[in-house]
Amino acid sequence: MKSNKATGRIIGLLFLIIFATGVIVYQFLQGPVLFADNYLTTTSQNSTQIILSTLLLFLSGILSIVIATILVPIFKKYNTSLAFLYLAFSILSFVVISIDNINVLSMLELSLEYSKNGTDNSTILNTLGTIFYKKHWWSHYLSMLISCFPVFILYYTLFISKLIPRILSIVGIIAVLLMFVEMLFSIFGQSISMNMLLPIGLIQLILPLWLIFKGLNSSTYETEIK
Repeated sequence: MKSNKATGRIIGLLFLIIFATGVIVYQFLQGPVLFADNYLTTTSQNSTQIILSTLLLFLSGILSIVIATILVPIFKKYNTSLAFLYLAFSILSFVVISIDNINVLSMLELSLEYSKNGTDNSTILNTLGTIFYKKHWWSHYLSMLISCFPVFILYYTLFISKLIPRILSIVGIIAVLLMFVEMLFSIFGQSISMNMLLPIGLIQLILPLWLIFKGLNSSTYETEIK
């Protein structure tokens, strides 16, 4: 029982780090810079925070794989396919985030070149800036879309296993479905409302806090083992 509680708390702490990392990166480090109208100049002016943001996202992706690896033997007690599917999608999500990071660093390099050259070759650099911006836009939204899959599998497996209160699992499933719909519509240029992302942000904060204070449901887990 103590071991299971401890595992849940470790997972909760890792989830909380991932949540905090996402808020820091997208709300403070990358978002205000890369999606600004004058991104070609602001990106180079904030090169340190851009580099830091890519490192934080890399760490976040690694932690997601660590969590999935820890949960594999636990989830296997309920559904082996879902356990390994969660791990596989966590790895896929990390790969897509890495591609997005490469595009972010490419924007930084272009911005540095733009700042260094001034008005020289400004037409070419502006054209490249538009292309690099679009590349990052696509990789960012595709990474957000793909990230829905491991999160959905996580909450669905938690729902069938009863390792956390089912109400949390249900809210998580609904929240990730809302996020998926918003990301999908945004990719097709038909954004519904960014407010649809609020539920996933809320549950992604509640889940780690619950795990830190309560851990996983030991009675359910031990019953399955027996």
